Amino acid sequence: MARKKVVLAYSGGLDTSIAVRWMREQWDVDVVGCAVDVGQMNPAEHEAIRERAMAAGALDIEIIDARDEFADRFLAKALQANSLYEGKYPLVSALSRPVIVEHLVACARRHQADGVGHGCTGKGNDQVRFEVSTRTLAPDLEVFAPTRVWGLTRAECIDLAEQWDIPIEASKEKIYSIDENMWGRAIECGVLENPWSAPPEEPFTMTVNSKDAPSEPRDLVVGFERGVPVSLDGTAMSLRSIIELVGEAAGSYGFGRLDMVENRRVGIKSREVYECPASLALITAHQDLEGICLERDVAREKQRVEIRIAELIYDGLWHSPLMSALQAFVESTQQHVTGEVRLRLEPGRCYGVGRRAPKGLYDHDLATYDAGDTFRHEDSAGFVRLWGLSVETWSRRQGPGSS
Repeated sequence: MARKKVVLAYSGGLDTSIAVRWMREQWDVDVVGCAVDVGQMNPAEHEAIRERAMAAGALDIEIIDARDEFADRFLAKALQANSLYEGKYPLVSALSRPVIVEHLVACARRHQADGVGHGCTGKGNDQVRFEVSTRTLAPDLEVFAPTRVWGLTRAECIDLAEQWDIPIEASKEKIYSIDENMWGRAIECGVLENPWSAPPEEPFTMTVNSKDAPSEPRDLVVGFERGVPVSLDGTAMSLRSIIELVGEAAGSYGFGRLDMVENRRVGIKSREVYECPASLALITAHQDLEGICLERDVAREKQRVEIRIAELIYDGLWHSPLMSALQAFVESTQQHVTGEVRLRLEPGRCYGVGRRAPKGLYDHDLATYDAGDTFRHEDSAGFVRLWGLSVETWSRRQGPGSS
């Protein structure tokens, strides 16, 4: 009987490198690596990743540059929906999983594999995201999750890598678990597992400490078309480039750090530390522009939909019919969300100080208190009386005004 073939989502790190050899020996399967670059890789390291996978025993490895696709197909939609899980977290890791799984499944088809594999643990959210998306896109493929069953500690994995001559850069002294892409970084473990302990400076790389930020403010002008950034300071560029440049600028001012206790999909609370300068700055700009472009009731309903979309992304349901339906609603709201927002960067802060839109709903002549005022003040007395008629009637008959 032929050995099964598995395409493994390969990061090039310790766990997935050990997983290649471990699955071969323990499950008698052939392994093909699939490394998807969503902004976490240095192109100069691609060859080292390839050599590591082959040293671990992979039949082959594909390294796929998905940075522009990740930005244009996934981050753009998340930004249009102002996606913040539990009102704070811009879903750094969760947003990368659907695009990784799409390439994982495509790679499995090219290699005529029997299944796909991942290096997620049984305690986290990513196992849900990888497996639900896989079963949605390719229900015929088996899913292999070695780290969920092997019971190895980090130190034991490092010992195995040495024993198997797998060239890794990990050490037993490593404290933190970090996942990153162009939308930000997620930092776990070590002292961070105590929610009372303040995060140390050590793990932060995208943001400086705000006390070390420039003292002079800096303004950035972000241009949008239909809710998606298309220019920065008047220069048209790709969304990926805008994300990279805004992230560098905002991070240099110490903006974008998050420290929160969140609710994982598996039912436990987890202390998470994130640095997300680009995503939080661009969401700030997009929300500001929507404030001038969206009709009141549309804006209020969209806020409710945004909460649900963020939950679906976090819970691994990007490839679901409800997500498609809600995204269609969001897309319809973005038809006239075109214009510019001027963001101001100060130490530890990023906020809007100007916004303009060719089809914005702000009407100066209605809003002004100057001589050009066109608001019909005489209409207000009847409007206010009718607006309060219900509670006035209640007060007279049943409430404070009744006798």
